[in-house]
This record gives sequence, structure tokens and C-alpha cells, in this order.
Amino acid sequence: MLRRTLLATALATPALAQSWRPDRPIEIIVGFTPGGATDVDARLYARFLEPRIGGTVVVANRPGAGGEVALAAIARGRTDGTVIGTTNMPGLLTIPIERTAQFKLDDFAPIGNIVGDPSAISVRADSPYQTIEDLFAAARREPESISFGSPGIGTDDHLLIVLLAQATGIRFNHVVFQGDPPIRTAIIGRQLVASGLNLGYVLTHHDGMRLLALAANERSRFAPDLPTLKEKGIDVTMASERGLVMPVGTPAHIVSRFREATDDIAKDPEFIRAIEARSLLVRHESGEAWFARLREDERRYRALWQTTPWAQR
Repeated sequence: MLRRTLLATALATPALAQSWRPDRPIEIIVGFTPGGATDVDARLYARFLEPRIGGTVVVANRPGAGGEVALAAIARGRTDGTVIGTTNMPGLLTIPIERTAQFKLDDFAPIGNIVGDPSAISVRADSPYQTIEDLFAAARREPESISFGSPGIGTDDHLLIVLLAQATGIRFNHVVFQGDPPIRTAIIGRQLVASGLNLGYVLTHHDGMRLLALAANERSRFAPDLPTLKEKGIDVTMASERGLVMPVGTPAHIVSRFREATDDIAKDPEFIRAIEARSLLVRHESGEAWFARLREDERRYRALWQTTPWAQR
């Protein structure tokens, strides 16, 4: 009897998924300010999702606490398929490690990851620091004298300098902002010296900025002249991974519908061209396979926390 019930459910799910339609606008909750990389990704995704899901899709920005405000709102959101939200790695995993958070990974049903964007160290275009060696030398001479901006504790930008401190002893003065645009404005306005803004964002908003190094395993085809930290003898990599989740408890057939739509979007040549036009790459991982990999990453971040508790840095 149980086997027949499970089989009937499995057979019914695809049909239910195809017949489901939202009865109100779908809200994509974004944890950072308008105009930042995550926000732009979400708005692009929304445009491609609408014709596939059969409803209106709107983006709601809820910045704060390095993305925790938005993630908590997603976790508590409606489970009727009309609330989804963006995730940012590593914050999705690191926030519950570093503090008593309003969400945990198990609060979400995974739709899929869509974008990978490596961290890049940048300064103002006319900065006296012409190279990454110049910047690091100044930070070594006067520890914590060089201000370094990030969108929050435990974000990829912040963990980049945590890993640099662990690998080299270089310590920056960490300054938190609410998103990418305010960080860039502060650098251009000389209120901030450096940042770990992601490569795609800096290349898209390059006026007034100078890239010094990339925190990736290899150079990017979008910036082939930009050296990696590994080339400089520093074994540090970091990137923003941006995906989509729903509140846990959303019916399986609805989650399946969004996964199928997202799988299709990730293969759409027009979507790929739009992502690559911003110097990004589609890094698609679907559903549970994505979360299985994230659970491995979570174990590594917990081990890092034991040796280098980044909330204190």
C-alpha cells in the first residue's frame, strides 16, 4: 500500500507542476540594495521566469545584516509558491555559524544556483596603490589602517580578507555597507580605500575603479590581464554564488515547477548572453544536488570558524 501511494505521488507531481499557476504576483526577495549584482541578477531572472511560470514576478529589496533580513523573510514567507528569494554564498551558510540567526539552511527548499562571480580586490582609479603588492605592503606597514568595504559580516567580500589574514597576516580595517553601489560610491568618494567587490560588478561599473587582483583559481576570460592571488603566491579564493530558494513547506509540485523553469532559463542562449554581458558565468546547479554541495561547504566554514572566528575581525 505504501509503495503504491509513493508511486502515485511521484507520477502525479509532474502533472501537478505543469498545471500549477500562481494566483498572485510572485515576489523575489533580495537581501541587498537596488543596482547591486544580486539585484540585477534577480531582475534578469524575473524577466525570464514570467513567461515560463505564467504570472507576474516582482523584485522586493530588503537589505540589512549582510542578507539576513531577506533570508529570514523568505524562511517565514508564504508557502503557496508566490515567495522565492535570492541567496548569496557564503552568507547563506556563514550567518547561522557566526550568530544566532533568524534562519538556517533547512528552512529553505532549493530551486538552484545560477551565477558564479569571483571576488576581486579593487581601489580608486587614481589610488597610489598601483598593484596588489603596493596595497598589501601598506597594510603590512600599518595593520588595520587600510579601510576595506564589504556588504556585511560573513559575506564573500568580508571572508576574503579573513582568509587573507589567515594566509598572510595582512589585516585590513573592515567597514560594512548595505550593498555594492554604496561601496563603489565610497571608494570613488575617497571614504574607502579598497573592496572585494565581485569581478562582474566592477567590470560593469569600472569608471573610477582599478582592479588589482582576482581571488580565483585562474584568470577570467573577461579580464585576462588581471592576476590572481594564487599567481602572487597567496592560496586564497573566494566568490559570490547566487541562487534561488523557496520557504520549506512549499508543496513539492510547486518547487518542481520552479526548478524546471530555472533549469530551462539556465540553458536559454539569451539568458546566457545577458549574464556574460555583465562579465559573469552561468554556474547552474539544480535543487537537492546544489544543497548537498552546500552542506559540504557548511562543514568547511564551521571548521574555519573554530580557528578564525570572523565576526571578531
